[in-house]
Parts: sequence; structure tokens; C-alpha cells
Amino acid sequence: MRFLCLLLMMVAAPLSWPSVRAETAVPAHPEARPFDAAADAEAAVDAALARALVADKKVILVLGANWCHDSRGLAGWFAEPRFAAMLEAKYELVYVDVGYKDRNLDIARRFGIEEMRGTPTVLVLSSRGELLNPRSAPKWRNAASRDEDDIFVYFDRFTPEL
Repeated sequence: MRFLCLLLMMVAAPLSWPSVRAETAVPAHPEARPFDAAADAEAAVDAALARALVADKKVILVLGANWCHDSRGLAGWFAEPRFAAMLEAKYELVYVDVGYKDRNLDIARRFGIEEMRGTPTVLVLSSRGELLNPRSAPKWRNAASRDEDDIFVYFDRFTPEL
């Protein structure tokens, strides 16, 4: 009987323990919200291309939105010191708000993207405005779940897909 009582107490004890609260999940990536719906996107792109031409850099054009988890994730990585230093040395970076794929779509078309499949869409442009990554530009819709080092290497060692 004593054994049965002891067994019963052992089984019942965890039920009376205070519940352990789950920690709030920390995103696996930093996040930023750089997409400005009120910005003059055309002017920002033109200015970046002009700076890139003078500095012999490429342009990264991120077509996204602040509501988009993947857009915020990629922008968050780009803001990290490691990325920021590499990007500053090689690129002019422009964020263009595309809303719910209903704003600034003329900019995507200007560089050969006829349909926005998702956000973000990331264009790498030459300083003369030539799209250098036509195959991979629309494939950034999973940016928030990509490996930090893979993203870094893609831009650090970028090779045109032409």
C-alpha cells in the first residue's frame, strides 16, 4: 500500500508544479522596416544608378514591403554590420515599397520583371541599369528562412546570370 501511495504521489506531483511558460520565440534573423510607401521610388532608383555609375558599383533593388516577413528579414540582414560593410563597398542599395504588389510595379517592369511573383523580389543591376540576375530575382520570397552565410555569399561573390 505504501508503494502504491508513493507511486500515486509521484504521478500527481508534476500536475501541481507551476506551469513553465514558453519563451517568446526570437526570430532566427534580424528584421528591419525600410520600405517607405510615400517615397519617390523612381527618383531613388535613378539616384542609385547615378551613384553606382560614378563609383563603379552595382545596384541592389529590393522590391518588398514592411508587411512581408521575408522582406523585413532580408532588410534586417542587410542592416547588420557584416552585411552593411560588404554592401557599401560593392553596391548601391535601394528599397522600393510595392505594397501588396499594387504599387511601383512600373519599376519592376522597367528592369524586365513583368510580374511580381512575391516579395521580396531582389534585382541586381549593373550601373547602367541592366538586370544581372533575371533567374534568381524572383526567388527571394523565402529570404527570412535562408541561411545568413548563404545570403552573404550570394551578394559578396555575385556573378551575373547572363
